[in-house]
Amino acid sequence: MNWDDTTDTPAAERLVDSVADREDQAVEAALRPKDLGEFIGQEKVREQLDLVLRAARARGATADHVLLSGAPGLGKTTLSMIIAAEMNAPIRITSGPAIQHAGDLAAILSSLQEGEVLFLDEIHRMSRPAEEMLYMAMEDYRVDVIVGKGPGATAIPLELPPFTLVGATTRAGLLPPPLRDRFGFTAHMEFYEPVELERVIHRSANLLDVEIEADGAAEIAGRSRGTPRIANRLLRRVRDYAQVKADGLITREIAQAALAVYEVDDRGLDRLDRAVLEALLKLFGGGPVGLSTLAVAVGEERETVEEVAEPFLVREGLLARTPRGRVGTPAAWAHLGLTPPRSTATGNGQGDLFGA
Repeated sequence: MNWDDTTDTPAAERLVDSVADREDQAVEAALRPKDLGEFIGQEKVREQLDLVLRAARARGATADHVLLSGAPGLGKTTLSMIIAAEMNAPIRITSGPAIQHAGDLAAILSSLQEGEVLFLDEIHRMSRPAEEMLYMAMEDYRVDVIVGKGPGATAIPLELPPFTLVGATTRAGLLPPPLRDRFGFTAHMEFYEPVELERVIHRSANLLDVEIEADGAAEIAGRSRGTPRIANRLLRRVRDYAQVKADGLITREIAQAALAVYEVDDRGLDRLDRAVLEALLKLFGGGPVGLSTLAVAVGEERETVEEVAEPFLVREGLLARTPRGRVGTPAAWAHLGLTPPRSTATGNGQGDLFGA
């Protein structure tokens, strides 16, 4: 129920991809919570943000600029819309890649209304000239518009009405310190616990008029990679299966059968994830193996393996990146039901990487 980020990736069609596709965008508009009271999860962020917004309303002032960081699908766009709703202000939505020139940003800023919320997604991908213009806009509510070229160029100061910038990023480390320091409130959004995702699923099922039992919601939540967007996508696919193969009621058994059809296992791994692990363990004895070699073995591009499959496998403790290459962990052998080589089991070779 909390979503954001719409970027094209090599894995845009994966059921467990955290980036929104066109279907997600169409459904999410109806499922998004409208205020902080409806927003599920991110308890600390919600509590802190509520204080920031209440204080701003009490002062009759514009809310401080807000920076939200975290993986795709955790609710950054949703929170930006809630901020606008809580402040009873309009919202303007754009993204860093769309702002390639300082003039692009100046055109947006000069058309803002007083108190308006400007949501800038993937703010770390904005061009440097625009980024430098944003410094002054955030701090002094002013931009200098350059008219002309060369020695005859003239800077015309343009006053801006007070506004709230909500920046969202999946890679906070790429933001330069001068930009980060200008945000009055910064929050990092964490992955969701299964119990939180169960609440997300129950709420979405109610809005989509889907019947679901508690154990069915728990089964979907456990395979959703800690991400509400994925939970909602899996819910819709399980709903389709239940309507066609059963009586429409989602039980644990129905959820298991449906997700088996879509090749999402009990830990949320899909075909690509398992292919990477199987190649690493079966073909290379658990590694270490170079990324390019692993990608060739899987039949995927190097970037796809590194940027799409590996982050979740590393987070789940199934794969490790080492100076010598990629290595399968003991948890990976156990998950695939395979027996590790003797050298791994006895602590020689690869096993030494894990202190065995």
